[in-house]
Amino acid sequence: METTTQAPVSMPRIGDKAPAFKAKTTQGDMDFPKQYEGQWVILFSHPADFTPVCTSEFLTFAVLEQQFAEANCKLVGLSIDGLYSHIAWLRTIQEKISYKGHKNVEVKFPLIDDISMNVAKLYGMIHPGEAATQAVRAVFFIDPKGIIRAIIYYPQSLGRNFDELYRALIAMQTADEFGIATPADWRPGDDVIVSPAASCSSAKNRMDGKEDMVCQDWFFCQRKLDKEKVLKAVLKK
Repeated sequence: METTTQAPVSMPRIGDKAPAFKAKTTQGDMDFPKQYEGQWVILFSHPADFTPVCTSEFLTFAVLEQQFAEANCKLVGLSIDGLYSHIAWLRTIQEKISYKGHKNVEVKFPLIDDISMNVAKLYGMIHPGEAATQAVRAVFFIDPKGIIRAIIYYPQSLGRNFDELYRALIAMQTADEFGIATPADWRPGDDVIVSPAASCSSAKNRMDGKEDMVCQDWFFCQRKLDKEKVLKAVLKK
């Protein structure tokens, strides 16, 4: 019996420099990631314009754009559609679509024209097992230095969880700002992890002997981090 193998999908990895590209968008020409230096960016792809799951996502991203902006994060969308399709779709969203009580919503962040699939292939957004001519729902978190910090992929049938996208952004910014790690389901105000900890004493030394350090064992040390302190630090720009 004959078997066929698919060529491996090339994609950047966490810790890599975000691949650079120039493209046309609904907000003009883009030089990525150069023009976003000093800011976080969420670069995300969707399968196609004028599709229902994508429509719900774009409307939600647009509603939350200011919230992400207050965390020094810009949004950049992409699909394998042309500029005129993008413009017509975004106009339709604003004029006709209501979702979860939101309507008349204008999408102001850029949507990349990628009918050539150049950017989608550069970022490994084409998964032939899912679709050869549409991008999956990829999310790339890129930090102010242009480094990829997190990657999330969803199949075409599954809409993204926007609470998690925002939570992940704030968690990474908090880790950078305070030199800590965040545990499962962490949200601002929850205890954080002092990591890596070779021992409780070394962990406490790194945190200047703070009395709020609690070590259950040498590898699991936590400390409190005030919610207001976190938000003041990550929402400062």
